[in-house]
Order: sequence, then C-alpha cells, then structure tokens
Amino acid sequence: MRRRIAGAARAARGREAARSELIRAFWVLRAFVSRAGELTGCGEDLFFLRIEEVLAVLGGSREPLGAVADRRQTYRAYAALGPYPTLVRGHFDPVRWATLPDRRRDVFDESAALAPVSHSVRGFAGAAGVVEGTARVLTSVDEGDSLRPGEVLVTTVTNVGWTPLFPRAAAVVTDVGAPLSHAAIVARELGIPAVVGCGNATTRLRSGDRVRVDGAAGTVEVLTTDS
Repeated sequence: MRRRIAGAARAARGREAARSELIRAFWVLRAFVSRAGELTGCGEDLFFLRIEEVLAVLGGSREPLGAVADRRQTYRAYAALGPYPTLVRGHFDPVRWATLPDRRRDVFDESAALAPVSHSVRGFAGAAGVVEGTARVLTSVDEGDSLRPGEVLVTTVTNVGWTPLFPRAAAVVTDVGAPLSHAAIVARELGIPAVVGCGNATTRLRSGDRVRVDGAAGTVEVLTTDS
C-alpha cells in the first residue's frame, strides 16, 4: 500500500507539473499571436490561423485571412454545444449528442441505452447536509453574477476559479467529480451540501427548479419545476 500511495503521489505531482508547463507554453503562444495581431492590424482573427499562416501574415501575405470567417463560424457552432463528456466510448457525434434530452456530461457510451428520466438526480456524496432551494444552472464561471444568495449552484465541473461563488450557494451539484474533487472539498470546508459526479445534472435540472439536495445520500430531488 505504501508503494501504491507513493506512486499515486508521484503521478499527482507529475500531472500538476505537466498542467503548469502546458499553461506556460500557451501563455507564450497567446502573447505571440496577440502581438502579431497588433502589428498586422488583424487583431484576434489571427487566433483562427495555424502558426505557419500567422507567420505568412507577418510576412505581408493576406491570403490566410480568407479562411478566418469559416473557421470562426465553425468554432462558434461547436462552442455552443457546451462541454463534452469526460469519457467517450464509441463513435461520438457532438452535434447529435447535444440534442439528446438526457445526455450525460461524464460518460458517453455509444452502445449503452439512456437511463430513464426521473424526478431525481444521483451522484456521489460530496459534502453532508440537506438543503431545499432554487437551482441555478451555470455553464461557465463567467455567469456567476446570476447566482443569487441561497440558490443551489448546478454546473458541469468546478475548479479554483469557481471558489468565490461557493459562499453564495446553499449547495453545489456537479456533473463531473468525486468525493475528492474541488467542488466536494470546498463545500465541506464551507459546511454546505454537495452532490458531485451526477453526469446529467445540468441537463436534468433547470434554473428556477425547486430541488432538495441530500449531500450524504448523493441525491438531488426535483420538488417543482420552473417549466
């Protein structure tokens, strides 16, 4: 067990180090492209070009810019679909997946049948406690201003950027996560209930729904709907 724990610790440190280096590399690339956009007068259009195309524009060519409009449209179409499942098994069509009424954010399995729709959502016990409140479904931390004090925060997954919203929430519910995930740990520190790793909370719940969150049981029951 000690060997396993030591191996897990090394893997965790390696994961965080890799993430840190990835961010550092993208920071340099972003700064480069931003500066290139300033010098050429193309602004953020250059973010839709490959690096060799950016270099061509810096060299005076305007030809690569002809692809920007189509790529921007494609980007917006895929961005509108929201976060994809963490685990994908089989053929995955993101456009079709986005139309599924009870799609899950944690796992997509082409061969598995959809679970029947019910009046409850189930996940992992993240932080104990029972709370009734109004659900507020957020797709991004940028929508945090819409979360009112005492509402139940429902989202796909949280990280350190979401932490300032937690004191405002009566409870937290996520699609992705486990008892040692960010949402569960911060909720326990603040003493608010949390149910994590539900898979389909953001598709089953709607902002305005009245829900009962049982953090110890890992359940979210819909009491009344806003529709």
